[in-house]
Amino acid sequence: MLDGVSLDQIRAFIAAVDEGSFSAAGRKLYRVQSAVSGWIGGLEAQLGVVLFDRTARSPKLTPEGMLLLADARNIVSGVNTLKARAKLMAGGLEAELSVVVDVFFPTTTIAAAAKAFAERFPLTPLRLFVEGLGAAYQPVLDERCSLGVLASLPVEFPSLVSERLNEIPLVMVASPQHPLAKFRGRIPKRELAKHVQLVLTDRSSLMSGKDYGVLSPLTWRLADLSTKHAFLKDGVGWGSMPYHMVASDIALGGLMLLNVRDDFALTMSACYRASAPPGPAGRWLIDYLKNLSGRETQL
Repeated sequence: MLDGVSLDQIRAFIAAVDEGSFSAAGRKLYRVQSAVSGWIGGLEAQLGVVLFDRTARSPKLTPEGMLLLADARNIVSGVNTLKARAKLMAGGLEAELSVVVDVFFPTTTIAAAAKAFAERFPLTPLRLFVEGLGAAYQPVLDERCSLGVLASLPVEFPSLVSERLNEIPLVMVASPQHPLAKFRGRIPKRELAKHVQLVLTDRSSLMSGKDYGVLSPLTWRLADLSTKHAFLKDGVGWGSMPYHMVASDIALGGLMLLNVRDDFALTMSACYRASAPPGPAGRWLIDYLKNLSGRETQL
């Protein structure tokens, strides 16, 4: 019966391979040689295969033993990981960290933070979701995510605590072939009203009946920012974009800045429920993003 296999037997098997003999394995495990021999013999009986050829001076792995050695190492590694993770959780570390990130937040910044997080918390899974507008707030409000990296909205969320991270500059752009790109100086509102504005739609009901940054009565509403970006480059309408996503397009002439109004920006904040403040991993991620955003601002 395999149910009788013990960790002592598996560890003795691995130690005998690594150390080259049962006696050396005993010294590594602080056990007498007879104990190691008994564990390995018991393991062989449980598995129904011979792990070592004992005819030579030193035990040698059989073909079956070679195949089962990797499985044995995986078992011990898994147990060690389980023990380490349980110890961290007992100390207050989150079992996992679920974070929703606003689509306007720079992907490069999140990627750098995620990489650093993996190095700092290798046993804590990180779950990242990307949403926009009210749909980014919804996972935090309904407790699917413990933390949000969110853009400010003209809506109050009294149950949430927010910590400011940085500002994301927004610019109005259009294709060089778009009629609005031919204007010099400030473009009047009556002219904007003649052309389709591409608007990011909210996939939640939190912004129902509210428009954010809409300047034209003619709108096409798109569900994701990458589609909006592609439409703008193809001359299908005009609209706002985070500057970091279109800076290279502007520099290469693929998009043109429109003189619609003064520059504006989205304030980005780390948000969480007041009733569930972040644990050590969440707190570390917030502070890391603050420091990273601070360094970017100084560049």
